[in-house]
Amino acid sequence: MGEFKESKDNPLHKDYGLLSNTKYVLGKINTYQKSVLLMIVTAIVTGSVLTIFWGIVSKLVIDIVQDSAAMDKKIHRLFFCILILAAVALILQLSNTVAQQKSQYLFIKIRMRLIKERVRKALHLPYEMLEKPEVLDIHDRCTRATDGNQNGIEVMMRLMVMLGTKLFTVIMTFTTVLVLDPRLILVLACCSFFQFLCYNYVIKLDKVQVWDKLSPVWRRVHYMERSTTNFDAAKDIRLFDMKDFLLKKEEETFAVREERMDYHYNIWVAHTVVTQIFFTIGNLLIYYVLIYNVLNLGLGIGDFTMYLSFAMGFSGGLLEFLHRFGDYNRASLEVDDFRSFLDLKTEESENALSLPIANDYCICFENVSYKYTKSDKYALRDLSLTIRPGEKLAVVGLNGAGKTTMIKLLLRLYDPTSGRITINGVDIRQYRREEYFRLFSPVFQDVQVMAFPVSGNVSMQPSDKTDEEKAMECILKAGLREKIETLPKGIRSNLLKVIEEDGIDLSGGEKQKLALARALYKEAPIIVLDEPTSALDAIAEQRLYETFDEMIGDKSAIYISHRLASTRFCDRIAMFRDGEMVEYGSHDELMERNGEYAAMFAVQAQYYQEEKGGEADA
Repeated sequence: MGEFKESKDNPLHKDYGLLSNTKYVLGKINTYQKSVLLMIVTAIVTGSVLTIFWGIVSKLVIDIVQDSAAMDKKIHRLFFCILILAAVALILQLSNTVAQQKSQYLFIKIRMRLIKERVRKALHLPYEMLEKPEVLDIHDRCTRATDGNQNGIEVMMRLMVMLGTKLFTVIMTFTTVLVLDPRLILVLACCSFFQFLCYNYVIKLDKVQVWDKLSPVWRRVHYMERSTTNFDAAKDIRLFDMKDFLLKKEEETFAVREERMDYHYNIWVAHTVVTQIFFTIGNLLIYYVLIYNVLNLGLGIGDFTMYLSFAMGFSGGLLEFLHRFGDYNRASLEVDDFRSFLDLKTEESENALSLPIANDYCICFENVSYKYTKSDKYALRDLSLTIRPGEKLAVVGLNGAGKTTMIKLLLRLYDPTSGRITINGVDIRQYRREEYFRLFSPVFQDVQVMAFPVSGNVSMQPSDKTDEEKAMECILKAGLREKIETLPKGIRSNLLKVIEEDGIDLSGGEKQKLALARALYKEAPIIVLDEPTSALDAIAEQRLYETFDEMIGDKSAIYISHRLASTRFCDRIAMFRDGEMVEYGSHDELMERNGEYAAMFAVQAQYYQEEKGGEADA
């Protein structure tokens, strides 16, 4: 089956160990459903007793039948014996069934709580971490550890019951088999232990060589599935005839998956052949010893039946315990994945400060540079820039000039590679990230519309916390009156068809106006517009910028664009090229300098002239 060599393919993965993970899972049970612990004990005890119960019953019944007493007395004894044993069996079975069923349901509830922990952790991770492949992989493994009844944490809880039951069974049957023939104990234990070693080897081999290696493959599979069924991508796929290309990419992804799955099935087939051979050898030895005792030591039929039940119970219980222990170890490895993700550092100090409330905020970039992970080139180099309270700053430049990187640093989605950003003289990294986020009302080019009502998409809050009058006022200011008036439920109409069948889809321009309304609703002291008007024509863009500038009043605002509709009414303009700020000043100052900004403005000026009477009006 090949040589197994454990490897660390993800630097974020941690090995916590079987004992630590057991304590961790029991701690989660105690936190979320304490009653499960009692049910586990009940299921273990009753399940173990039931395993050997019918062997004892068979012996008692056979002994009564073979008794030399009169027939009527035997029938009388047999009747009461069966009646009592049936009552005991019923109590045991009912107790076991109730404990098993109730605990299985509560295991699911505990797993749901842990999924909530995972989602909460993902939502609190710094934005920059979400772009790292190793973080995405460890999140995928963490998700797999909680995405079903037979994965990770829940299967570890279920196996606690099975392991306890089998261990208790082995302990109860051990003495009986030892009395029968001590050598049988040794041989059966050796057979079971060898099968366990084989099973445990395959479990680890399967985890590392199949499922861990499939983590990036699953991400590619999910991406291909989303891309081929995404309504937004459907037009491009059809008009550019991408069907064959996408099918080929999907086939390549599936080929990797199938190669790993073939390996998975092959090692398990080999394991099954080996374990069946040793299982058969163990059963033959049990029958040999029992038949020998019947022929040479006068073992009775009733004792034969009971010893057979106990020997089978010991052999099967020991083998099942060792196998389930292998499963338990595998589940523990998946719990490692879950805990590794939840233990990711959020890169924020526990001593982070609360952001003080101020009337004005002054933000300074001090020799700030930023390099993306695994990139040799700086996306932003040595930027020094001050955004004063109430100032309107336009950040311009061609695509790839570093504008968006600068904004992500300003919003603290990224932290600088070198240099620092201060607010009122204090490094922004000293403050709690979430409190710092409250300073900004951002409007991005890629507007994310949620499957909420229109009002909720403006407030970004639940319905009971949304001020609908305020939301409507912001919608009207953003220029969405006509659209809202056409909707059957007004601002209570649901967007997207993901949840509600009557959900509404918005055009690109309508989405960007919705984002402007969202920024107005938040009422943060600093407004950031990162190319939010790309879906509008040049004239409409200029008008919207001017209208929006009037709406935000004396608040600070940063306008980012490769078009220059926003620059004339801004106090300062920062011109970027190849990750550096190459020009800085007012519109008039930069025009007088006759540099790159002036050249770009001259090229674009024609787009901001309205045609009157068939002639361009300068």
